[in-house]
Amino acid sequence: MVWIRIMQQYLFKLTNIIQNYPWGSKTSIHELFGFENPLHEPQAEIWMGAHPNGCSKITQNGKEVLLSSFIETNKHTILSRNTAEKFGELPYLFKVLAAGKGLSIQVHPSKSEAEAGFERENVQGIDIKSAKRNYRDANHKPELVYALTPYQAMDGFRAFNEIIDLFSDVVTKVSMPNVEALLNDFKVNKTAAGIEGFFTGILSLESEAKRQSIEALMSYCSVQQHSEIEDDLSALVIELSQSYPGDIGLFAPFILNVLTLQPGDAMYLDARTPHAYLKGTALEIMANSDNVLRAGLTPKNIDIQELARCTLFEEKPRNTLLLTPKLEGNKQSYPVPVPDFKFDCFIKAENETVKVNSAEILFAIDSEVSITHTSGEMITLRKGESVFIPAYTRSYLLNSKGRIARAFN
Repeated sequence: MVWIRIMQQYLFKLTNIIQNYPWGSKTSIHELFGFENPLHEPQAEIWMGAHPNGCSKITQNGKEVLLSSFIETNKHTILSRNTAEKFGELPYLFKVLAAGKGLSIQVHPSKSEAEAGFERENVQGIDIKSAKRNYRDANHKPELVYALTPYQAMDGFRAFNEIIDLFSDVVTKVSMPNVEALLNDFKVNKTAAGIEGFFTGILSLESEAKRQSIEALMSYCSVQQHSEIEDDLSALVIELSQSYPGDIGLFAPFILNVLTLQPGDAMYLDARTPHAYLKGTALEIMANSDNVLRAGLTPKNIDIQELARCTLFEEKPRNTLLLTPKLEGNKQSYPVPVPDFKFDCFIKAENETVKVNSAEILFAIDSEVSITHTSGEMITLRKGESVFIPAYTRSYLLNSKGRIARAFN
């Protein structure tokens, strides 16, 4: 009798999908990682994970298989028992996001809101692919972004007095009667209810009131941009208007915090927070969900009533926008208040032993990365490449002269 020993595989290089969304950059992914783009398409996102809309592939026993199919063979050992029992799937999606122009202003519902909304729309018989559908699944969608280039975004409501000051200057310089009426109401009610009325009131402008208000805003921004005092907000509105002319979301920079993350900065976006990514390239990790409630800068459906129901109408202080990592040697660990995902970044790695408690994905940011298992198995990643590491791997040795991003849960 001949015994054949089947070797256990511990490290799986990923073949990932590039999503060519219209807002994507045509150059950034090529410039950062050397990926070819012969058709000069907008390369918006590289997806790393097991999401059905863009599942990564691995090579197992010489055959290419979907990562999701591999996970299904033994969830408890591949994901870990805790993850398999709590989530039943790889609970996060890891991405490179390269924005050539602004994405829609959006809010993601909380877990309980997503569960209730998904069930409600199922009962109503709304097709899962309908443009009128708000809830594609029953999950929340918290997310973290880690900037690879200067990365401009909007995140949360400005201080209420700051919003009032900005709009007061606008309405003294251009005629905007509908917005001015909303502003006057907000001035005497600087509360959550007040900002809700102001925000949803602007989103609800229609027909002539909407057209006149946006034209007045553009007139104001045009004058401000050509004044002696530099006005970054007006310049941003004009830039956004080139992609989204006549869109009510052009008011958002005067309502939401605008910031630019520098390379290495990270920001966490919790449920119920209005936000938008405007320009730049970053790593993004999120819970597995397609639930998006939009508030502008989009031709897609805006359900203002549902948006308001799922939005936290509170000021978000600017000094709370960026995350401060916990430092441990070469490792930066970013605090994330949800169990769906965690995120680390190694600035470099010199024979770094990493313990594995759940399924992980490593991404080589800016240099070659070597991963070695105690079995002797080794894999080398070039920058822009990634590897899937099952929970049963237990530990590995990491070496690189550059940064390595680590997604796990």
